Amino acid sequence: MSKNPVYQAGMDNVASRNKNLPTGDLSNGADNFYISGEVTKTPVIFKNVYGMKIAANLFTPNDLNKETKYSAIIVGAPNGAVKEQSANLYASKMAEFGFVTISFDQVFWGDSEGTPRNAMAPDFYSESFSAAADYLTTLEYVDDEKMSVLGICASGSFALNEAKIDSRLKAIATVSLTDMGAVARGIRDSLKDSNWIDKASKQRTSEKAGAEIVYTSGTPETIDENSDAFSKEFYDFYRTQRGAANTTTQPTLTSFVKLLNFYSLSDIETVSPRPLLFVAGENAISLGFSEDAYNAASEPKELYKVKGAGHVDLYDRTELIPFEKLNDFFKNSLK
Repeated sequence: MSKNPVYQAGMDNVASRNKNLPTGDLSNGADNFYISGEVTKTPVIFKNVYGMKIAANLFTPNDLNKETKYSAIIVGAPNGAVKEQSANLYASKMAEFGFVTISFDQVFWGDSEGTPRNAMAPDFYSESFSAAADYLTTLEYVDDEKMSVLGICASGSFALNEAKIDSRLKAIATVSLTDMGAVARGIRDSLKDSNWIDKASKQRTSEKAGAEIVYTSGTPETIDENSDAFSKEFYDFYRTQRGAANTTTQPTLTSFVKLLNFYSLSDIETVSPRPLLFVAGENAISLGFSEDAYNAASEPKELYKVKGAGHVDLYDRTELIPFEKLNDFFKNSLK
């Protein structure tokens, strides 16, 4: 793909979806664009430590008492997704339990700043969680000692990476954790040579000379009966009415190789004694990441496997997502 993706800032992703897309599998309560009648959503902007603007949604209970101090949860979306894909759903549901929550577009994506668009920048992605914590400390009704993180898919790896250096993040839960560094190294090793790295390196030279930006990986635009299970699972969310929004999910080729130097699970034991919860579907293609993280982490920690669930199932299938489990984890961890 060489066409530069454009995200239309400020547009409602539900209203702007392509109505000609397939419906998608809406079983098990799939409700990615859930809107809660018990919660108030407020668009906000905050800056990271480098001065880049991050677009976010703040969710508060309708009965919010600004004289009270609330526990807060920072919710990160899957890799290449915008806040309207999975993150808003989780943020809404957790706000219904009485938390103040915030979801955001990663820098280089969605309504947040950063060029080139769709750049893969693991250090900047990790920093976004601390930037969200910075913003929460400016709210008089948020308890600075009770801020936590919920990272979905790759956001889990970025959140864990940042938790190692930001002690304000008091509890960390991941859902369908994906270690993006391990994914990139797996791609490199499967090629048996350096062609992929050479291609990305030469592409930098070409783009400097004026060539169009090239994008890689992400969710396929089309599938057929011969497509692998991985492609079919992600297509049913990102390329259908079920979860489609204004994102390609495809990062730039020249930045994707930066993940080779990203080791989110290294030193994960240093997060202790802050509690960790790893939630994953028992049938998820990514289950091994949660198992590896759990084995490497120190106590307190828990691995919770969701029966009958795959990886993407936990993006939006409300009948499978263990919201009560997450609520118990955060409430017990933030006492």
